Amino acid sequence: MESKDKFLNMYRDMVRIRRFEETVSDLFSQDRIRGTTHLYIGEEAVAVGACNAINPDDYITSTHRGHGHCIAKGATLDKMMAELFGKITGYCKGKGGSLHIADLNAGNLGANGIVGGGIPIAVGSGLTAKYKNTGKVTVCFFGDGAANTGAFHEALNLAGVWKLPVIFVCENNLYAMSVPVKEAFPIQDIVERAPAYGMPGVIVDGMDVLAVKEAVEEAAKRARRGDGPTLIECKTYRYLGHSKSDPRAYRTKEEESQWKERDPIKRYKQWLLGNGVTEEEIKKIDEEVEKEIEEAVDFAEKSPYPPLEEITKDVYVEEDFAELERKKGTKVVNGIDEWDGEMRTITYREALNEALREELKRDENVVLMGEDIALYGGAYGVTRGLWQEFGGERVRNTPISEAAIVGCCVGSSITGLRPVGEIMYIDFVGLCMDQLVNQGAKIRYMFGGKARVPMVIRTEGGCGRSSGAHHAQSLESWFLHTPGLKVVMPATPFDAKGLLKAAIREDNPVLFIEHKMIYNSQGPVPPEEYIIPLGVADVKREGKDVTIIAYSRMLLFALQAAEMLSQEGIEAEVIDPRTLLPLDIDTITESVRKTNRVVIVHEGCKTGGAGAEIGMKIQEEVFDYLDAPIVRLGAADAPVPCSRYLEDNSIPRPETIAEAVRNLLRR
Repeated sequence: MESKDKFLNMYRDMVRIRRFEETVSDLFSQDRIRGTTHLYIGEEAVAVGACNAINPDDYITSTHRGHGHCIAKGATLDKMMAELFGKITGYCKGKGGSLHIADLNAGNLGANGIVGGGIPIAVGSGLTAKYKNTGKVTVCFFGDGAANTGAFHEALNLAGVWKLPVIFVCENNLYAMSVPVKEAFPIQDIVERAPAYGMPGVIVDGMDVLAVKEAVEEAAKRARRGDGPTLIECKTYRYLGHSKSDPRAYRTKEEESQWKERDPIKRYKQWLLGNGVTEEEIKKIDEEVEKEIEEAVDFAEKSPYPPLEEITKDVYVEEDFAELERKKGTKVVNGIDEWDGEMRTITYREALNEALREELKRDENVVLMGEDIALYGGAYGVTRGLWQEFGGERVRNTPISEAAIVGCCVGSSITGLRPVGEIMYIDFVGLCMDQLVNQGAKIRYMFGGKARVPMVIRTEGGCGRSSGAHHAQSLESWFLHTPGLKVVMPATPFDAKGLLKAAIREDNPVLFIEHKMIYNSQGPVPPEEYIIPLGVADVKREGKDVTIIAYSRMLLFALQAAEMLSQEGIEAEVIDPRTLLPLDIDTITESVRKTNRVVIVHEGCKTGGAGAEIGMKIQEEVFDYLDAPIVRLGAADAPVPCSRYLEDNSIPRPETIAEAVRNLLRR
């Protein structure tokens, strides 16, 4: 039997949520709080019941209606209110606001502005718990609308396959914004989907805090035994609209009145009064909460706004990476010319494989996951032999579930692992764009710099195999507009190994893009361990007449073009950015000051490609040094054709690069 204090604290939290939300509603109406306001009034029993059924060090993931979850997991109202006011004293320094409020110290992995966005992250948290054998569980809150997203299905399937300790709590409040459940589902109850994912489904009265608590307690016991996840559907009701701007025209006053007659706070109060609690004790709690609310508003209003320099703080984990690695005894080099030891010739594929093997040996928190990466060794053989050496816990085959793969990487990285996920082709990133761009890249910033997301997503792109428009694109420019993410595209075996090892050790999310046509290319690589810091460009060939900037496969074409030109007495300097985000503009501009002419080459479509950004940066930095307009060479502004003849001629070739240089020098 729970103690009286426990039961009273549950009542206190329900009242705290109700009064917090009512106060937020008033403040929003007065324009003292801005942004979106999705209120939890009416659903208090779900958050309080669930969070009181787990341990303080267990995790939760939340939704866009996340105030209740945050309070139930132990948040203080002053920091929450300050966050909604956009003040520096808020949980996320005012950078997350209502939609992204998080309290990592309490195990709250954040509210989420994307419907269903937190579900794959909860799976990642569950993976960390199972892999590290911590005994922790993760409660994943989401609404009925999220149960129709692809993220829901992918995440529940993966959790079921891996038997992860995750409790999926669906808050079915009957409406996804305005669309009623009866119009959105061909089934009566959402838990009917649970057996398809190998887990039990439980329906519970979401207006009864004790019923919710009991259901989650049973699910937690099951999860801690190693029996896997549970789906719990809480039938509940939000008293107000989807947000403050919602007039609720899609439901009737009678319906609202019927649900309010089952008010969770009033029901629980009556239960308490019938089980030894007095009216005086209830009144005292109500008065204390009222004072806490007043103090929270006062604290928020008196707190300062973040200083303007906070606008660009917390985007990345900033550290002297090279110095840290030197202290660990790992040799740090910026380029192959700095290596004075032994070399041997291996392929690009082998270099990547060595990097993964060395990092798996070095750090037990490194875990690989992706489609066909285990016994099969990956679509291009990069992970070949690693499953046999490190086993299925470290090298994990996944279903075809790109969103679940990346989301699992996000959740596991912020809870203690260093995952390396593989997306078989960059063309498939559209299937996981939310988890990569909205979740992984932004979490650190949205949480006020209190999270680290040390994950790597490996993928490959580029044409050359007549694969057509769905398996041959170069989409790196999509991600250059994503602060918080790093984008790496090595061209040589030496760079591939050193940069991948550095990426795995980074505390930032990294998109690591390989090219399918250079896996068999060979080059010198040291047998000893080394890393190359991200964000450092490399001069691959020195010259005086023109600067050619190229990366990935185009670097190899640029070097071929430079050799052709050299025979004509034209000496081109070839620069490989290697990391596109962040870009080492200093190395590039230093070259431009010397040569005064620039040709930029990339395999992505010319319009909106990386060359446009690089070229503009050059214009901004060293315009006065240019003797001619910058030349950009990119792929044709068309989908990649399947015909080998068309494909080969749709991208820059060594001959076209050389001709572009000749024409530039004639100007």
